Amino acid sequence: MEKTTRQRLIASIDTSTDMLACAIARIDEDAFARGDASSLEILASRDHLCRRRANVELVLTLRDVLAEAGYAVEDLDALIVGRGPGSFTGVRIGISTAKGLACGANVPLYGASTLDATAWTAWRGGVRGLVGIAADAMRGEVYPALYRIDDAGIERLFDRERVVKAAAVVDTWLNMPEAGELQLSGDGLKRYGARFREAGFARFVEEGLWHPTGEGLVRAALQAAAERGWDDGDPALVLPIYTRLSDAEENERRRLGTAPSARSEVTGVADELAGRHLQIRPMGAADAEAAASLEATCFAGAAHTPWTPGQFLSEFSEDAAVPRTWWVAHDDGELAGIAGGMVVEHDIEILDVAVAPERRRQGIARKLLSHVSYDAQMLGCTSASLEVEAGNDAAIALYASLGFMEAGRRRGYYGPSKDAIVMTAQLPLALPVDAASPEPTSAAMRAWPVPAARRSADERALVERLKPVLAIESSCDETAVAIIDADGRMLANQVSTQIDFHARFGGVVPEIASRKHVEVIVGVVDAALEEAASTLGLAGGALEPCELAAVGVTQGPGLVGALVVGVAFAKGFSLGAGVPLIAVNHLEGHLFANLLAQPDLKPPFIFTLVSGGHTMLVHVRDWGDYQVLGETLDDAVGEAFDKVAKALGLGYPGGPIISRLAETGDPKAIDFPRALNRKGDYRFSLSGLKTAVVNYIEQETAAGRVIHLPDLAASFEAAVFDVQYKKAWNALRDTGAREYCIGGGVAANPHLREMMTRKLGRQGVRVTLPPQGACTDNAAMIAEVARRKFDRGEFSALDIDADPNMTL
Repeated sequence: MEKTTRQRLIASIDTSTDMLACAIARIDEDAFARGDASSLEILASRDHLCRRRANVELVLTLRDVLAEAGYAVEDLDALIVGRGPGSFTGVRIGISTAKGLACGANVPLYGASTLDATAWTAWRGGVRGLVGIAADAMRGEVYPALYRIDDAGIERLFDRERVVKAAAVVDTWLNMPEAGELQLSGDGLKRYGARFREAGFARFVEEGLWHPTGEGLVRAALQAAAERGWDDGDPALVLPIYTRLSDAEENERRRLGTAPSARSEVTGVADELAGRHLQIRPMGAADAEAAASLEATCFAGAAHTPWTPGQFLSEFSEDAAVPRTWWVAHDDGELAGIAGGMVVEHDIEILDVAVAPERRRQGIARKLLSHVSYDAQMLGCTSASLEVEAGNDAAIALYASLGFMEAGRRRGYYGPSKDAIVMTAQLPLALPVDAASPEPTSAAMRAWPVPAARRSADERALVERLKPVLAIESSCDETAVAIIDADGRMLANQVSTQIDFHARFGGVVPEIASRKHVEVIVGVVDAALEEAASTLGLAGGALEPCELAAVGVTQGPGLVGALVVGVAFAKGFSLGAGVPLIAVNHLEGHLFANLLAQPDLKPPFIFTLVSGGHTMLVHVRDWGDYQVLGETLDDAVGEAFDKVAKALGLGYPGGPIISRLAETGDPKAIDFPRALNRKGDYRFSLSGLKTAVVNYIEQETAAGRVIHLPDLAASFEAAVFDVQYKKAWNALRDTGAREYCIGGGVAANPHLREMMTRKLGRQGVRVTLPPQGACTDNAAMIAEVARRKFDRGEFSALDIDADPNMTL
């Protein structure tokens, strides 16, 4: 079908409800710019229920609807996507797919409210008057919205989308003066309709109009543009409409007594709770030795007598007469600061504040005192008091900035001529945001669509010969993108980590991981395309999606919400750029990471996978021919490291912290058990070892003994790695293989790498170790698998879905 130069072709998609909405529309260019729908023409649409199959059907549905309208993806001038609110997974599928399409086809992407689209559906169905939409939010809740609908269109009677208990919405709407006129719509009525009927509501919109439609999305976007103008169209800036933080963040926010930042309403992630590398957590008995060492460093030469490990341990005694609260700040396992106090009636007496000299003026003391004072308020305190040595001007200035005022002096408190200034403050303390922790800013502004690259004939020939393949990895908490060429050279390798956001919770929070992937994936892809062009020496701009030979993506295993984002984006990108799609097994990626270090590695060999989610021993008989000899029955190795670190109060991730502690420890100091260490048994079990470590910590703490962390870490590592070595050696003997390699995040542990190389090397076995940077989740290993599958023509259909339980 022909399209004049004065027309704009628009595709709309939405998967935020059980309805998959999709439409192709055409509109006059000037009308589009004004948001005027008078010339809008719907050329084709396909709105249908597809519960839990949105990621399977969406891209193919769009392709088919485009064909029905007589067009192809390259004809599109703009994309519109439903931003929710709705099903968390459904919203992300729609937005991730739309982002991939917009990036691949280089067209603007605009978001629209799903609630507005549902109201426009009612308008199209002839509904007029006051309409209340109750969209399903699960958990006894709905997304409520009120509209006034007339022949001219819809009018929003609410300021922003929110989530409310269904029962509360019933009460609120029932008490409206116009309750008798209210007509109800929305898919939440399928679940909670009986509540509204029992309350006396009798006017219900026809059920066929309860969901958003493709046409409704277009009209919602046009109306928003007419009122506020079009957004930039940059897909990086389009995010779901969030009405709440993740459950883990909500609980932590309530515990800290903080309100969400303005940005958390946009991203759904509480930036203010992220550690930004510096992690704040409650002090534990295991911190006693490090805290005493920090005290000694901070107060060297001062009149103040540093606390001993025993004094810190006494603060955690169950027999303490008054409540205490202690917090520590640490960065990558190193203690950076401590603060604590005890409750005396309605006052929190600050007992100690110490920050490592090299970490001062970073707002650490202020952060620590904010936690101590908040705990004090929860314990009924209304004031805080402390003593500071006269002459310690820096500390006095800090306390004054928090609201402390001098209340008196204690002459000679710290020794002859060493007075203590007594300072007091009312709670809550004055806690301004410090310069070291600014609120994150929005994505940088840029021109979108991206101007076409300027290529010479030689540059075009070079790119064509190298057949670059882009790969996406999003199985857990790293958003990674890599580009590899036909010769196996890595042209780009970009990673966006989320460690700061998960550190507070002692492990990965799946909901946060998924939200962050949606937020950053476009930026990581852009960075990879720019890096690849730089590596190749292309002067005319970033590598273009259409210049790629294929796009690969991790299909599984992993966290389903995280995988869905990568898979949906890759499918949209594949369709938009017109390049093949390649699905990759994440576990196979860890195996192939060894080729980045040893390109001549060839089967047969034995492979050990040790990561946060998997522990397995594999006989690689040939590429693609894998015999899994044994897997873990409970905890994976990386998971066990994290749990032990958490039990010790060392923070997350636990592997690097324990590895560093073990450097100076005695691996024979504590005799921890080696489970399933029998010949011929290739299974693994680490829960018993983890329990043994926790029991040891509790016993030593109860006895008042200071735990020597280096010895504990070294002994724990030895117990884990001894079993790994023995099972690997037995497998090598049983299969006759003379090659061995390893993969996964724990494969970065220097002690495991050294032990395997040394011990198996003595047996005449060649040991291959992946590069340190290719051990944790990364896209380089996914790119290597995708490149080989591209050479074999092993492409995937656009109806694939994430497979969180994929096996090797």
